[in-house]
Amino acid sequence: MKTPQVPVAKEGIPFIGLSALATVVLALLGLKIPSLLFLLITAFVLYFFRDPDRIIPTKKNLVVSPADGKVISIEKADDPFFENGDTVRVSIFMNIFNCHVNRAPISGEVLDLKYKPGRFLSADKPKAALENERLALFLRDDSGRKLVVVQVAGLIARRIVCFAEKGDRLKRGQRFGMIRFGSRLDVYLPKDAHILVNRGEKVFSGQSIIASFGDINEV
Repeated sequence: MKTPQVPVAKEGIPFIGLSALATVVLALLGLKIPSLLFLLITAFVLYFFRDPDRIIPTKKNLVVSPADGKVISIEKADDPFFENGDTVRVSIFMNIFNCHVNRAPISGEVLDLKYKPGRFLSADKPKAALENERLALFLRDDSGRKLVVVQVAGLIARRIVCFAEKGDRLKRGQRFGMIRFGSRLDVYLPKDAHILVNRGEKVFSGQSIIASFGDINEV
């Protein structure tokens, strides 16, 4: 039997606890309007840090979305993270109402992590991919294929959380981090990957298929 889990990210527990405590204190002091306001804030914070289970696709050669949100761009990119610089970048924007838990797009080894400080432009702007604060996670699957998933901070989101470390092995759909209060994730794929999403499409972390390697008819 599986151990029941509360569907809330652990990183949110301090925020939820402080907000709930403030609500109780204000209510005990008889301050109705402030207590109701903090009750709403508590409900929002609880909603923001939700961490629902997802149905992870099991077929081989699939790449799943690392984040909930909307696909805002699909384009060739001279990526600063890949050695050859010849990639396709799929960008996913997360607003404050999306689940912000990030999941591994493929199963594989964490080859490296690179953090780059930067600006805090609105995450849906094209410049954000290269100018904002970001953390790149380099992954390689058992077939030797590589991709990079980049957590990009935004105008409001200024706290990138990554649990993964160099040398770790992640499973497709496994939680590896989150970004607090709205941002974006960029996935850099080899140019021969088959992109299976369209711009404007809504995706879900660990569940939505965004690309495949090899024969597209095998998906």
